[in-house]
Amino acid sequence: MRDTRESRLLLVLLIAIAFALITVDIRTGEDSPVDGARQAAAAVFGPVEEGVATAVDPVANAIGAVRDSGERHNRIATLTRENAALKAKLGSEDQTRSRIHELDEMLKRAGAGQYGIKGAEVIAIGAAQGFSWTVTIDAGSKDGIERDMTVLNGDGLVGRVATVGPDTATVVLANDPDFTVGTRLEKTGELGFATGQGDRALSVQMLNGKAKINPGDRLLTFGSRGNKPFVPGVPIGEVVKVDPSRGDLTRTVWVRPFVGFSRLDIVGVVVMPPREDPRDAVLPPKPAPPKPTPTVTVTVTPSASMPAKPADE
Repeated sequence: MRDTRESRLLLVLLIAIAFALITVDIRTGEDSPVDGARQAAAAVFGPVEEGVATAVDPVANAIGAVRDSGERHNRIATLTRENAALKAKLGSEDQTRSRIHELDEMLKRAGAGQYGIKGAEVIAIGAAQGFSWTVTIDAGSKDGIERDMTVLNGDGLVGRVATVGPDTATVVLANDPDFTVGTRLEKTGELGFATGQGDRALSVQMLNGKAKINPGDRLLTFGSRGNKPFVPGVPIGEVVKVDPSRGDLTRTVWVRPFVGFSRLDIVGVVVMPPREDPRDAVLPPKPAPPKPTPTVTVTVTPSASMPAKPADE
Protein backbone atom coordinates (compact mmCIF):
# COMPACT_ATOMS: atom_id res chain seq x y z
CA MET A 1 0.00 0.00 0.00
CA ARG A 2 1.29 3.44 -0.97
CA ASP A 3 1.70 6.08 1.70
CA THR A 4 -1.04 8.54 0.59
CA ARG A 5 -3.45 10.82 2.34
CA GLU A 6 -6.26 8.30 1.85
CA SER A 7 -4.24 5.41 3.34
CA ARG A 8 -3.44 7.49 6.41
CA LEU A 9 -7.12 8.33 6.90
CA LEU A 10 -8.00 4.62 6.53
CA LEU A 11 -5.44 3.64 9.17
CA VAL A 12 -6.78 6.24 11.62
CA LEU A 13 -10.33 5.04 10.96
CA LEU A 14 -9.39 1.37 11.62
CA ILE A 15 -7.66 2.31 14.89
CA ALA A 16 -10.71 4.28 16.01
CA ILE A 17 -13.00 1.33 15.17
CA ALA A 18 -10.70 -1.02 17.13
CA PHE A 19 -10.80 1.18 20.24
CA ALA A 20 -14.56 1.44 19.92
CA LEU A 21 -14.95 -2.35 19.75
CA ILE A 22 -12.65 -2.81 22.78
CA THR A 23 -14.69 -0.29 24.77
CA VAL A 24 -17.98 -1.96 23.84
CA ASP A 25 -16.54 -5.42 24.67
CA ILE A 26 -15.34 -4.35 28.13
CA ARG A 27 -18.60 -2.58 29.06
CA THR A 28 -20.97 -5.32 27.87
CA GLY A 29 -19.03 -8.27 29.48
CA GLU A 30 -20.41 -11.69 28.61
CA ASP A 31 -23.10 -10.13 26.32
CA SER A 32 -20.43 -8.53 24.14
CA PRO A 33 -21.43 -8.38 20.43
CA VAL A 34 -17.86 -9.42 19.50
CA ASP A 35 -17.88 -12.59 21.62
CA GLY A 36 -18.93 -14.69 18.64
CA ALA A 37 -16.09 -13.39 16.57
CA ARG A 38 -13.62 -14.05 19.40
CA GLN A 39 -14.83 -17.68 19.72
CA ALA A 40 -14.52 -18.16 15.97
CA ALA A 41 -10.97 -16.83 16.06
CA ALA A 42 -10.15 -19.13 18.96
CA ALA A 43 -11.50 -22.09 17.00
CA VAL A 44 -9.30 -21.17 14.04
CA PHE A 45 -6.06 -20.21 15.81
CA GLY A 46 -6.32 -22.51 18.89
CA PRO A 47 -4.93 -25.65 17.18
CA VAL A 48 -2.09 -23.60 15.78
CA GLU A 49 -1.15 -22.28 19.27
CA GLU A 50 -1.40 -25.79 20.74
CA GLY A 51 0.90 -27.19 18.05
CA VAL A 52 3.45 -24.45 18.67
CA ALA A 53 3.29 -25.06 22.45
CA THR A 54 3.76 -28.81 21.91
CA ALA A 55 6.79 -28.18 19.78
CA VAL A 56 8.30 -25.79 22.32
CA ASP A 57 7.54 -27.86 25.50
CA PRO A 58 10.46 -30.35 25.15
CA VAL A 59 12.89 -27.45 25.01
CA ALA A 60 11.31 -25.81 28.05
CA ASN A 61 11.23 -29.14 29.90
CA ALA A 62 14.88 -29.76 29.09
CA ILE A 63 15.83 -26.36 30.48
CA GLY A 64 13.76 -27.01 33.62
CA ALA A 65 15.28 -30.47 34.01
CA VAL A 66 18.79 -29.06 33.87
CA ARG A 67 17.87 -26.46 36.48
CA ASP A 68 16.13 -29.05 38.73
CA SER A 69 19.01 -31.48 38.27
CA GLY A 70 21.40 -28.94 39.69
CA GLU A 71 19.06 -28.30 42.62
CA ARG A 72 18.67 -32.04 43.28
CA HIS A 73 22.44 -32.53 43.11
CA ASN A 74 22.98 -29.78 45.65
CA ARG A 75 20.27 -31.25 47.88
CA ILE A 76 21.76 -34.75 47.69
CA ALA A 77 25.19 -33.36 48.52
CA THR A 78 23.69 -31.50 51.48
CA LEU A 79 21.90 -34.63 52.72
CA THR A 80 25.07 -36.66 52.31
CA ARG A 81 27.00 -34.19 54.43
CA GLU A 82 24.23 -34.15 57.04
CA ASN A 83 24.15 -37.96 57.20
CA ALA A 84 27.93 -38.13 57.55
CA ALA A 85 27.82 -35.55 60.34
CA LEU A 86 25.03 -37.48 62.06
CA LYS A 87 26.94 -40.75 61.85
CA ALA A 88 30.03 -39.05 63.24
CA LYS A 89 27.93 -37.57 66.05
CA LEU A 90 26.35 -40.92 66.85
CA GLY A 91 29.74 -42.59 66.83
CA SER A 92 31.08 -39.93 69.15
CA GLU A 93 28.08 -40.29 71.46
CA ASP A 94 28.47 -44.08 71.52
CA GLN A 95 32.12 -43.71 72.44
CA THR A 96 31.26 -41.16 75.11
CA ARG A 97 28.61 -43.46 76.59
CA SER A 98 31.09 -46.35 76.59
CA ARG A 99 33.73 -44.30 78.38
CA ILE A 100 31.22 -43.02 80.91
CA HIS A 101 30.24 -46.63 81.61
CA GLU A 102 33.91 -47.58 82.07
CA LEU A 103 34.47 -44.68 84.45
CA ASP A 104 31.32 -45.53 86.39
CA GLU A 105 32.35 -49.18 86.81
CA MET A 106 35.84 -48.16 87.91
CA LEU A 107 34.46 -45.78 90.52
CA LYS A 108 32.20 -48.57 91.80
CA ARG A 109 35.19 -50.91 92.21
CA ALA A 110 37.23 -48.17 93.91
CA GLY A 111 34.35 -47.28 96.21
CA ALA A 112 33.77 -50.91 97.19
CA GLY A 113 37.45 -51.32 98.10
CA GLN A 114 37.85 -47.85 99.62
CA TYR A 115 40.70 -47.09 97.22
CA GLY A 116 41.70 -43.52 96.56
CA ILE A 117 42.38 -43.41 92.82
CA LYS A 118 43.68 -41.00 90.20
CA GLY A 119 41.92 -41.46 86.88
CA ALA A 120 44.02 -41.58 83.72
CA GLU A 121 43.68 -42.34 80.03
CA VAL A 122 45.75 -44.87 78.11
CA ILE A 123 47.54 -42.90 75.38
CA ALA A 124 49.91 -45.56 74.03
CA ILE A 125 50.27 -49.33 74.09
CA GLY A 126 53.24 -51.47 73.21
CA ALA A 127 56.75 -52.40 74.19
CA ALA A 128 58.59 -49.82 76.25
CA GLN A 129 61.76 -49.79 78.34
CA GLY A 130 62.35 -53.52 77.87
CA PHE A 131 58.85 -54.58 78.98
CA SER A 132 56.81 -56.62 76.54
CA TRP A 133 53.30 -55.78 77.79
CA THR A 134 52.98 -52.13 78.78
CA VAL A 135 50.80 -49.08 78.31
CA THR A 136 51.47 -45.37 78.76
CA ILE A 137 49.01 -43.24 80.72
CA ASP A 138 48.58 -39.47 80.72
CA ALA A 139 49.31 -39.00 84.43
CA GLY A 140 52.69 -38.65 86.08
CA SER A 141 54.55 -37.32 89.09
CA LYS A 142 52.74 -33.97 88.80
CA ASP A 143 49.52 -35.89 89.52
CA GLY A 144 50.90 -37.73 92.54
CA ILE A 145 51.77 -40.92 90.64
CA GLU A 146 54.69 -42.93 92.04
CA ARG A 147 56.49 -46.08 91.06
CA ASP A 148 54.97 -49.42 92.20
CA MET A 149 51.40 -48.19 92.54
CA THR A 150 48.49 -50.52 91.72
CA VAL A 151 46.57 -49.81 88.50
CA LEU A 152 42.99 -51.02 88.02
CA ASN A 153 39.86 -50.37 85.98
CA GLY A 154 36.20 -51.28 86.23
CA ASP A 155 36.96 -54.97 85.57
CA GLY A 156 39.87 -55.54 87.93
CA LEU A 157 43.66 -55.54 88.09
CA VAL A 158 45.39 -53.85 85.16
CA GLY A 159 48.99 -53.84 86.41
CA ARG A 160 51.49 -51.73 88.31
CA VAL A 161 53.32 -48.47 87.65
CA ALA A 162 56.87 -49.20 86.45
CA THR A 163 58.34 -45.80 85.52
CA VAL A 164 57.10 -42.27 86.09
CA GLY A 165 57.70 -39.02 84.26
CA PRO A 166 56.34 -35.56 85.02
CA ASP A 167 53.24 -35.97 82.84
CA THR A 168 53.11 -39.67 81.91
CA ALA A 169 53.80 -43.07 83.42
CA THR A 170 54.47 -46.58 82.11
CA VAL A 171 52.30 -49.40 83.43
CA VAL A 172 53.37 -53.06 83.27
CA LEU A 173 50.28 -55.13 82.55
CA ALA A 174 49.29 -58.16 84.61
CA ASN A 175 49.66 -60.48 81.60
CA ASP A 176 53.35 -59.61 81.15
CA PRO A 177 55.53 -62.75 81.53
CA ASP A 178 57.67 -60.96 84.12
CA PHE A 179 54.63 -59.88 86.14
CA THR A 180 53.88 -61.72 89.41
CA VAL A 181 51.21 -60.90 91.98
CA GLY A 182 50.11 -62.59 95.18
CA THR A 183 46.60 -64.02 94.96
CA ARG A 184 43.85 -65.05 97.34
CA LEU A 185 41.00 -67.38 96.45
CA GLU A 186 37.50 -66.06 97.03
CA LYS A 187 35.82 -67.33 100.24
CA THR A 188 38.40 -70.00 101.13
CA GLY A 189 41.34 -67.58 101.24
CA GLU A 190 43.80 -70.06 99.69
CA LEU A 191 46.97 -68.23 98.64
CA GLY A 192 49.04 -68.39 95.49
CA PHE A 193 51.15 -66.46 93.00
CA ALA A 194 49.88 -65.49 89.52
CA THR A 195 52.26 -65.01 86.59
CA GLY A 196 51.42 -63.40 83.24
CA GLN A 197 51.38 -65.54 80.11
CA GLY A 198 50.90 -62.95 77.39
CA ASP A 199 47.63 -63.49 75.55
CA ARG A 200 46.95 -66.76 77.39
CA ALA A 201 45.40 -67.41 80.80
CA LEU A 202 47.39 -66.47 83.90
CA SER A 203 49.32 -69.29 85.55
CA VAL A 204 48.70 -69.47 89.31
CA GLN A 205 50.77 -71.61 91.67
CA MET A 206 48.59 -72.41 94.67
CA LEU A 207 50.64 -72.85 97.86
CA ASN A 208 48.40 -75.64 99.07
CA GLY A 209 48.67 -78.57 96.68
CA LYS A 210 45.54 -80.14 98.20
CA ALA A 211 43.40 -77.00 97.99
CA LYS A 212 39.91 -77.61 96.66
CA ILE A 213 39.56 -75.42 93.55
CA ASN A 214 36.95 -75.56 90.80
CA PRO A 215 36.51 -73.79 87.46
CA GLY A 216 34.57 -70.58 88.02
CA ASP A 217 36.28 -69.76 91.34
CA ARG A 218 37.58 -66.20 91.46
CA LEU A 219 40.89 -64.75 92.65
CA LEU A 220 41.86 -61.36 94.09
CA THR A 221 45.11 -59.64 94.99
CA PHE A 222 46.50 -60.66 98.36
CA GLY A 223 48.25 -57.33 98.87
CA SER A 224 51.85 -56.34 99.46
CA ARG A 225 53.71 -55.02 102.49
CA GLY A 226 53.10 -51.29 102.63
CA ASN A 227 50.46 -51.74 99.85
CA LYS A 228 53.16 -51.50 97.18
CA PRO A 229 53.06 -52.62 94.48
CA PHE A 230 49.64 -54.15 95.18
CA VAL A 231 46.76 -53.23 97.42
CA PRO A 232 44.52 -56.09 98.63
CA GLY A 233 41.15 -57.10 97.26
CA VAL A 234 41.47 -56.14 93.57
CA PRO A 235 39.75 -58.75 91.33
CA ILE A 236 42.19 -60.67 89.12
CA GLY A 237 40.25 -63.33 87.22
CA GLU A 238 38.32 -66.57 87.11
CA VAL A 239 39.65 -70.11 87.21
CA VAL A 240 39.18 -71.87 83.86
CA LYS A 241 41.35 -74.97 84.35
CA VAL A 242 42.76 -76.88 87.29
CA ASP A 243 45.74 -79.18 86.79
CA PRO A 244 45.37 -82.60 88.47
CA SER A 245 46.99 -82.94 91.86
CA ARG A 246 50.06 -85.21 91.85
CA GLY A 247 50.80 -84.98 95.54
CA ASP A 248 53.12 -81.97 95.04
CA LEU A 249 53.38 -79.19 97.59
CA THR A 250 51.89 -76.72 95.07
CA ARG A 251 49.15 -76.93 92.46
CA THR A 252 48.77 -75.04 89.18
CA VAL A 253 45.51 -73.46 88.09
CA TRP A 254 44.82 -71.33 85.04
CA VAL A 255 42.95 -68.07 85.41
CA ARG A 256 41.26 -65.95 82.74
CA PRO A 257 41.82 -62.26 83.63
CA PHE A 258 38.78 -60.05 84.10
CA VAL A 259 40.58 -57.23 82.27
CA GLY A 260 40.78 -57.09 78.47
CA PHE A 261 44.37 -55.90 78.06
CA SER A 262 44.03 -55.21 74.33
CA ARG A 263 41.22 -52.67 74.78
CA LEU A 264 42.30 -50.56 77.72
CA ASP A 265 41.09 -46.97 77.80
CA ILE A 266 40.23 -45.50 81.22
CA VAL A 267 42.25 -46.71 84.21
CA GLY A 268 42.76 -45.66 87.82
CA VAL A 269 46.01 -45.51 89.79
CA VAL A 270 45.57 -46.27 93.49
CA VAL A 271 47.22 -43.29 95.19
CA MET A 272 45.61 -44.01 98.59
CA PRO A 273 45.35 -47.61 99.85
CA PRO A 274 42.35 -48.84 101.87
CA ARG A 275 42.46 -48.68 105.66
CA GLU A 276 41.71 -52.40 105.86
CA ASP A 277 41.54 -55.38 103.53
CA PRO A 278 38.19 -55.24 101.66
CA ARG A 279 38.29 -59.03 101.28
CA ASP A 280 35.66 -60.07 98.68
CA ALA A 281 33.75 -56.77 98.69
CA VAL A 282 35.19 -55.57 95.38
CA LEU A 283 34.07 -58.66 93.47
CA PRO A 284 30.74 -58.20 91.68
CA PRO A 285 27.96 -60.64 92.62
CA LYS A 286 28.02 -63.86 90.67
CA PRO A 287 25.21 -64.18 88.13
CA ALA A 288 22.41 -66.45 89.22
CA PRO A 289 22.41 -69.85 87.47
CA PRO A 290 19.73 -70.20 84.79
CA LYS A 291 16.54 -71.82 85.96
CA PRO A 292 15.90 -75.24 84.41
CA THR A 293 13.10 -75.34 81.89
CA PRO A 294 10.35 -77.69 83.06
CA THR A 295 9.53 -80.53 80.69
CA VAL A 296 5.96 -81.65 80.12
CA THR A 297 5.24 -85.29 79.41
CA VAL A 298 1.96 -86.13 77.71
CA THR A 299 0.64 -89.71 77.94
CA VAL A 300 -2.11 -90.75 75.53
CA THR A 301 -4.47 -93.44 76.88
CA PRO A 302 -6.75 -95.12 74.32
CA SER A 303 -10.44 -94.77 75.15
CA ALA A 304 -13.26 -97.31 74.68
CA SER A 305 -14.53 -95.43 71.62
CA MET A 306 -11.24 -95.87 69.79
CA PRO A 307 -11.13 -98.92 67.47
CA ALA A 308 -9.03 -101.78 68.74
CA LYS A 309 -5.86 -102.57 66.86
CA PRO A 310 -6.41 -105.73 64.77
CA ALA A 311 -4.44 -108.76 65.87
CA ASP A 312 -1.67 -109.98 63.61
CA GLU A 313 -2.67 -113.00 61.57
